[in-house]
Amino acid sequence: MSSTTPSHTANSPAPEGEHKVSNFLRQIIENDLDKGTYQSRRWAGSPGDATHHAAGQPDPAKIRTRFPPEPNGYLHVGHAKSICLNFGLARDYGGVCHMRFDDTNPEKEDTEYVNSILDAVQWLGFNWDANGQSHLYQASDYFDFMYRAAEYLVQAGHAYVDEQTAEQMRVNRGDFGKPGVDSPYRSRTPAENLARFREMRDGQHEDGSMVLRAKIDMASPNINLRDPAIYRIRRATHHHTGDTWCIYPMYTFAHPIEDALEQITHSICTLEFEDQRPFYDWLLERLCEGGLLQSPPPRQYEFARLNLTYVITSKRKLAQLVYDHKVSGWDDPRMPTIVGLRRRGYTPESIQLFAERIGVTKSDSWIDYSTLEGCLREDLENKAHRGMAVLDPVKLVLTNWAEVFGSDGYTEDCTQPALPHSAVLEGQTPPPDRVFKIGKDVWIEREDFEEVPPKGYKRLFPGNVVRLKGGYVIECTGCAKDARGTVTEVHAKVIPGTKSGTPGADSVKAKAAITWVSAASGVSAEVRLYDRLFLDPHPDAGGKDFIEALNPNSLKVVTAYVEPSLAAAKPDQKFQFERFGYFVADRLDHVAGKPVFNRVTGLKDSWGK
Repeated sequence: MSSTTPSHTANSPAPEGEHKVSNFLRQIIENDLDKGTYQSRRWAGSPGDATHHAAGQPDPAKIRTRFPPEPNGYLHVGHAKSICLNFGLARDYGGVCHMRFDDTNPEKEDTEYVNSILDAVQWLGFNWDANGQSHLYQASDYFDFMYRAAEYLVQAGHAYVDEQTAEQMRVNRGDFGKPGVDSPYRSRTPAENLARFREMRDGQHEDGSMVLRAKIDMASPNINLRDPAIYRIRRATHHHTGDTWCIYPMYTFAHPIEDALEQITHSICTLEFEDQRPFYDWLLERLCEGGLLQSPPPRQYEFARLNLTYVITSKRKLAQLVYDHKVSGWDDPRMPTIVGLRRRGYTPESIQLFAERIGVTKSDSWIDYSTLEGCLREDLENKAHRGMAVLDPVKLVLTNWAEVFGSDGYTEDCTQPALPHSAVLEGQTPPPDRVFKIGKDVWIEREDFEEVPPKGYKRLFPGNVVRLKGGYVIECTGCAKDARGTVTEVHAKVIPGTKSGTPGADSVKAKAAITWVSAASGVSAEVRLYDRLFLDPHPDAGGKDFIEALNPNSLKVVTAYVEPSLAAAKPDQKFQFERFGYFVADRLDHVAGKPVFNRVTGLKDSWGK
């Protein structure tokens, strides 16, 4: 187990005495627990209205949070922060986090996205089972109650049907310097509004011809309280409810109701919803007054969303990258989607560590991408087995091999630890050593030979001595070139008695050790050298065209040679290619006999400068 891996699973409670770094959300929750704010709540085993829960038992969950994505796209790294936050807080405070699909917009939603979201949450290490039951919900299951709540608001004089055009409503809404103007339909009686609303429900009016609006205050300084629309006519087949409904609730109406039916205590969302909180509170107060929902209602709290350099998180812009074939798909390893990060080689533990390290605040700030990469290096340092790979190969011929060992075809076993001794934790059994062959011909990196070395160069040049890592010390004698002057072979002599791990290994001092792969037993592999997708740290800020910021060198594919231990990798297995960084066997394209590796990240931040 890595030293950075939590001592408990993502969904299991933290051990007694294990404290997390405090933040304003933890302080709110701890204050509510101390005061017993939600102590009287009851839970009937499933979401429901006030009557439903009143018949239930005292809630076994001390708090309830929720992760409520709309299934209209693939989740990205910003959602990963929210997943870790909501599920993590529930875990740490003896609560339950609900997995809920906010599927109130039928035209943009799809079961493909539903399945990808569930898979992403589980891959990150969380699940929605608690106290012997599943807490997987969807907003569309609450459409009947939402409609009932809307009828209650109409009958209580808190909502009306407006038949103005969208443009008339926009103009009459006013702006920050001008109060709104009442709709000419605002003074209808509750009975008239109810009849009209039922006509909307029954499909008697055209899409967009009327909406149901909450009746609050057209002069409010908060424009969100100027009679917001809460239902619209939309003839669209819903992926879950089919054609049952031709009217659908607006998100700002549906979301607080979903929270209340599920007995959520702390509804945590990003800062752009801060201006909506007064309507959230207004709506729940009205429905509690009417006895439809149980008190105390949920409370909404906002935190700053994740702003990560060199990344865009707009679903629309990410979709443009996919559909314009700038990337290979939603799971392209350069994408900030969770499926992309997973295919790139990120681990759930590294993303959890990242979410914890960047913390939770109420003020927007930029997090440098190197922070995310640093968390991955920290997680993989003691996990990823080492291996040698040659990414830009040139052949090294040991010209005196037969003279020393009696045959050009002779090979010997070399061994190296799969993990450095420092990476093996106390009490752990170290993994078996890697075993690989050395023979007359080996592959080395082209940059490890210079016919005329620059100042300070310590690797191969005529007359210099280096060690083949895990193998013999060799002395470079020269090279062969083609007609264009390109080096085609490097020549050297093996120095007998200097093999690593043998008594004479240190008899000849070498100033450098270089990585290599046996030409006889090394395996050809496709290696995809991924880099950041954008050159600009803020590719879409200030109205910039993010396409112009694309990095033309974000992917380079090379044919490399890897040692046998790497060729035997399973899909999604991570390694440290010595000297190059962390790589993963591609989870889709890597197969036995045809290895494919993705570069996850280098050994250090190469973008810092």
